[in-house]
Amino acid sequence: MILINTGLATYSFVFLYSLSFLSTSDFNQILLSLLVKLGLCKKMEKSKDKVKEPFSAYGSYSYADYLSWQLDEMVELIRGKVFRQAAAAPRRIHEELTVALVTRIHGYLKGGSCKVYTAPFDVRLPVSSRKHKDIDTVVQPDLCVVCNSEKLDELGCVGAPDLVIEILSPGNNKKELQLKYEVYEASGVKEYWVIHPDERTLLIYTLETGNYRPSRLYTMGDRVKSEVLLGFELDLDEVFGEL
Repeated sequence: MILINTGLATYSFVFLYSLSFLSTSDFNQILLSLLVKLGLCKKMEKSKDKVKEPFSAYGSYSYADYLSWQLDEMVELIRGKVFRQAAAAPRRIHEELTVALVTRIHGYLKGGSCKVYTAPFDVRLPVSSRKHKDIDTVVQPDLCVVCNSEKLDELGCVGAPDLVIEILSPGNNKKELQLKYEVYEASGVKEYWVIHPDERTLLIYTLETGNYRPSRLYTMGDRVKSEVLLGFELDLDEVFGEL
């Protein structure tokens, strides 16, 4: 015989005997409801799966996990590890530089097969399978250019963009930047631009036989050409002079 002493009354064997014919899950649900009504425990509500820091150092996540999160902030997955964006909102100089770049690139690409996108825009790398559970790298480049429409879906890009542009912020994690360099190189991003707005500099990595070749460091006074966007030229005096 099982007794539940509530401090108010003792429930009889007959009641509990009838519960013994229920499944375990049904029994637990009824017992929990009873205890809640008697004030012996509080009802537990499902909490949203919100991103919190730190993530488990031993955990590994997939794009399927990423899509299930109720995000309060933008995060990226790099080889299964979670990285927070440098800041909740980009600085003014970051936004102005983004607008200056996307305006020029969009104008150049207009009417062609290539398209330019800005974050938030899910870029999934590298891709041996298009299944969400198999993808462990999802990044949010500040800008990217995709010339193969078959890589595009409603969520973003599946595979390497032709060009990726990252604009550095004070909160950028050095490990994050190194890992991004590695996955961009390994997944076949043909050209990778790294812009330091405070220093007014631009460094270009161009993919050659599977490895990145760095350019010299461009700065004010330089006109930069892209090997991916043939004919496109960026005047750094114009771009940085607008900031």
